[in-house]
Amino acid sequence: MRAQLLTHSYLPENSPPQRRWSQLIGTFHELGWDVEVVAPVAHSTGRRTLPRQEAGRAFRTDKGRHGETIRRAPYLYHRTTRLGRFADQCFSATCSVLAALMGPRPDVVIATVPSLPILGAGFVVAKLRGVPFIADMRDAWPDIARDARLVQGGAKSLIEKVIVAIQQRADLIVTVTYGFAQTLRDRGLKNVATISNGIDTANRELLPPPPVEADRLEVLYLGNHGESQRLETIIMAAAQASDAVRLTMVGDGVHRRKLKALAEALGAPVEFFEPARGTEAVMSYYRRADTCVISLRDDWKSFETTIPSKTYEVLAVGRHVTGIVLGEARQIIEESKAGDIVRSDPAEIAALWKELAQERSRLLTGSSGRDWVEANANVASLGRAYVELLASVVSGNRRTE
Repeated sequence: MRAQLLTHSYLPENSPPQRRWSQLIGTFHELGWDVEVVAPVAHSTGRRTLPRQEAGRAFRTDKGRHGETIRRAPYLYHRTTRLGRFADQCFSATCSVLAALMGPRPDVVIATVPSLPILGAGFVVAKLRGVPFIADMRDAWPDIARDARLVQGGAKSLIEKVIVAIQQRADLIVTVTYGFAQTLRDRGLKNVATISNGIDTANRELLPPPPVEADRLEVLYLGNHGESQRLETIIMAAAQASDAVRLTMVGDGVHRRKLKALAEALGAPVEFFEPARGTEAVMSYYRRADTCVISLRDDWKSFETTIPSKTYEVLAVGRHVTGIVLGEARQIIEESKAGDIVRSDPAEIAALWKELAQERSRLLTGSSGRDWVEANANVASLGRAYVELLASVVSGNRRTE
């Protein structure tokens, strides 16, 4: 069996789609599947940050760590803005169609969002190749576009119609949450399955507990600095709890400059760092943390069926979670007994952090989070389930030919 995956980000970049698919592809390969990944030349925020031999070259192929073929498309240099990022994604998606057609004919084509242009590119490639199309919906589109007001007026209606039309015509839609799968079924879609995100716990050590005594609470946020996370609330919370807290912010995104300016204006105890590259760099931040923030804004209904991918990683390393989330994400943190849930309100977040600083025994979550991940989000089990879905779709397609 041969699968072709179209994505807007892949190794050696560090991003949610890369983390999901580099793990799944390892299991695909073990089960005898050949996978070709079509992705832009590796880059970050519009400028090359990796040596050429790691980033790849446009329309050339390399071998990945699991034996997969990686076929690169060019990308567009852009500013770290919503418009710049969308222009880059449109350009890369168009070029990805050309790159995908240069490879051998696959048995199935998969496109993974949140990049909407790559969803369209995957659909086009599947139709040109005459093979089944799988829409891997990592986010709740088009609902999230409506909540975020990404487009207005007639353009909004057109984009929503295009997304829905592709979903209706996909041979299978794979969601990462059960809630969004049910939302799609409620809209009349029948070809929906759920393969959640997960993590290979073998690659994430269970950290020793934080010290019982310390001068302050070390709070870590590691991830995207965008509109979806509403990170200004935790910066304001850090300012209100400045005598007891230090907040470390690791990552990049369209709101990073605004967040740095806000922290400076408030005199908040916040340190900003560039995105961490590699497992050891990521783990070094987790080691110094007492609690890790998992945050999604609470005024977008679509986030009731969204689980930040970092949730599984934080649970796996055994750090306490400050959960500013709704729906399924909240349920996971509560079920795993891995932390505390708090509303997206600076005063309430600050109050929680002050309590944790005074009662550090609450930070000792033990292995409960990791145990939950191994039972519910084991990446090998998820990969096997995904392969079964793909094999069923391909078999069904062959019977109808």
